[in-house]
Amino acid sequence: MTAVAVAFLFPVYALIALALKDPRQIAESPLAPPLPPTLANFGNAWSAASLGPALVSSTVITAAGLLLLIVLGSTGAYYLARRARGLGYGLYVLFLLGIVLPFQLGMIPLYKLIDGLGWLGTYHGMVLFYTGIQLPFTVFLYTGFIRALPADYAQAALIDGCDHRQAFTRIVFPLLRPITGTVVILNAVFIWNDFFTPLLYLGGSGKETVPVGVFSFVGQYVSDYGLVFAGLVLAALPVLLVFLLLQRYVIKGFAGGLKG
Repeated sequence: MTAVAVAFLFPVYALIALALKDPRQIAESPLAPPLPPTLANFGNAWSAASLGPALVSSTVITAAGLLLLIVLGSTGAYYLARRARGLGYGLYVLFLLGIVLPFQLGMIPLYKLIDGLGWLGTYHGMVLFYTGIQLPFTVFLYTGFIRALPADYAQAALIDGCDHRQAFTRIVFPLLRPITGTVVILNAVFIWNDFFTPLLYLGGSGKETVPVGVFSFVGQYVSDYGLVFAGLVLAALPVLLVFLLLQRYVIKGFAGGLKG
């Protein structure tokens, strides 16, 4: 276990150590501890790579995409989980096919669709793309978890006078907190770290996301690895913070989904 922990932590150590070194220290001993450490790389990386606007773009796209995925995925999964036969089962199989088939097969039609809508270089075009791509996976996670929940809670609410919408929002959805945390983490990591799609859809618009900003930064300052790794650290901090806040829900969400 110690060896595995060292193997997993070594890249993190190398990333932070190189981000805290000046070019001379990196050339002399790249993997040695940063003595003395310097924070100048972070300020230079922030200004040179325009990470401020890129962080805003990534935050807007990720937050809006997560909101739609949670709303559409949970409500759709609720119907599929409670309608095990007929139309519900057919739609569930259709969503599973959306997981199996790689989205790269539809990149050209999707690009033409977004272009035809006039949404290239816009936030809503990216949000629509990520919602469509990640919705099958989100529905799959929610469906497995809802199937593990007793249906008696919602049925009791219906008997007491609630309609299906009220029963879901007031009774069922609060019980989905563990799997919702899992959905947030997994989808946030995918959307935040995606490089190719923002490069294709947002290139030249001034709304590029963090991975695209770091890529352009690396191409311009490839010889100064201190700036490169400082930019990578800044790009990873937001999604790392989200993971640390919600990590306890990941195991609960997967356990509930596998049980269902």
